[in-house]
Amino acid sequence: MKTKITKQFASGLLVGIFLMIVFLSGAVSQKIWGLPVLKKWAVNSQPVRENTSLKVINEENVVTAVAEQVSPAVVTVSFKQKTPTIQQSFLDQFGIFGIQPFRSNQSQEPEEKQMDIGSGFIVDNSGLVVTNKHVVSQGQPSDYKVILSDDSEHQVEKIWRDPVNDLAILKVSDGSLKDAADLGDSDQLKVGNFVIAIGTALGEFRHTVTTGVVSGLGRGITAGDGFMGAEKLDNVIQTDAAINPGNSGGPLLNSAGQVIGVNVAVSQGGNGIGFALPINVVKDSLKNFNETGQFDRPFFGVRYQMVDKEQGILNRVPSGAYVVEVVKDSSADKAGIVKGDIIIKFDNQDVSEVKGGLVELLGKKKIGDKVEIEYYREKETKKMVVELKGE
Repeated sequence: MKTKITKQFASGLLVGIFLMIVFLSGAVSQKIWGLPVLKKWAVNSQPVRENTSLKVINEENVVTAVAEQVSPAVVTVSFKQKTPTIQQSFLDQFGIFGIQPFRSNQSQEPEEKQMDIGSGFIVDNSGLVVTNKHVVSQGQPSDYKVILSDDSEHQVEKIWRDPVNDLAILKVSDGSLKDAADLGDSDQLKVGNFVIAIGTALGEFRHTVTTGVVSGLGRGITAGDGFMGAEKLDNVIQTDAAINPGNSGGPLLNSAGQVIGVNVAVSQGGNGIGFALPINVVKDSLKNFNETGQFDRPFFGVRYQMVDKEQGILNRVPSGAYVVEVVKDSSADKAGIVKGDIIIKFDNQDVSEVKGGLVELLGKKKIGDKVEIEYYREKETKKMVVELKGE
């Protein structure tokens, strides 16, 4: 009997020892085999989801903050349009009222109607507004007004148009504009940067806000805004932020609320593709304007497409600006530049190595300057001197 109890006790002791070993080994395995790591991962997995949510919220807050910050500086440009009115006389065809049957159309004085046609933004509290040249290409300054976000209307007193770029400056007569927009640096842009556009979409919906990214840089395109026809543009910013007819002249903004471009056109051949002039081009124009009181800038007179080094090697031609069109009686036309020429150097600078191409090089010159141009034509490289004139 004693032997049997001893054996049972020994068996129980062994089981207890085994369970103790299992328990201890589990505790040790937590330290050695990474269970705390798994626990840490499990704890951290929730904040990851929370951070994603916070990121979305932050992006929404950025758009809201930028819209609230910049909207007071964004204006709608309206145009006084005259349309004829037609009055039809009463027609008593069956003589019921004793009136002889007749029909008469009587033209009266044209009716004047103010139409929203574009956008712009305040750049100086003295009353200066930037917009596109094609937005204010018709009529006199008295035909235009700028409308603020509070719906107050201000008469345009003067218009200055840039002969080189699709830009114009409007001067408001009462000089009461405030909340000038902050101008950024378009040279710092990269493809994929977040952008926000504000403008009068479709010439109807004022202060429409859209978002997107920078889809491309340094584009050379032919595009239209839907109201004023096609525009031939070089070195523009491509974006997928919705830019509609009526957005022309409005600001393209970065997430800090700085203007990095001027919305100028929508693609004629695709949806969701818009374009903006880099703000640094605008800043150069404003500098010129502030120094001279006008856009006293030379006009070379060519439309071109850039040929980079790889394209040049493939086509066995030098890199540079391939001339697509020459404006009649322009500086380039009078100098003898023709369609098909490749402008290699402008004033001893390689055109292909300058980010802004001919536009940037031309912006550093004045009317009356003479520059040497090196160009490629019919497998030969030639040189000429061109005197730069105004538009």
